[in-house]
Amino acid sequence: MNGVQYKNMSAYFSETKKRSGTMKALHDVLPLVMYIFYPVQLICLGINHGFLSEVFLRFALIPLGTLIVVTVVRAIINAQRPYEKYNYTPVVNKKTKGKSFPSRHTVSAFIIAMAFLYVQPTIGVIMLAVATAIAVVRVLCGVHFIRDVVSGAALGVLIGVLGFFVF
Repeated sequence: MNGVQYKNMSAYFSETKKRSGTMKALHDVLPLVMYIFYPVQLICLGINHGFLSEVFLRFALIPLGTLIVVTVVRAIINAQRPYEKYNYTPVVNKKTKGKSFPSRHTVSAFIIAMAFLYVQPTIGVIMLAVATAIAVVRVLCGVHFIRDVVSGAALGVLIGVLGFFVF
């Protein structure tokens, strides 16, 4: 997408309270689904399998390590966000400068979804759908480029496959 398309998309979702309210709600609520269910599952794993069990440690440390690495990488790259590059107001109130690539919300959502896929496959599939919705909403709200969320999703899935299913 180009600058005009990002501006038009932001204007479309911002022009009515219903659209902007829906997008803001999705932007805020979808990540909460992940960030509420993840610690609950973590505690359940610790209680049921032991806090030093392999399943608990993988579920805890792979997402944590991924978050740390992605945070460092995006700070080094420090790519502009669409609203910075094309000078428009995003649908959600966002003032962050840089640190757009890759999308940390998207990476986090996908690595958490992969963690769930590892321990609860049915819930994992649902979480993959939620992670996809998070990625789409980040673009529709105008706070990330498509490349940011696609690379975030790819990283989350790749690290998840390697960390949970290969090694």
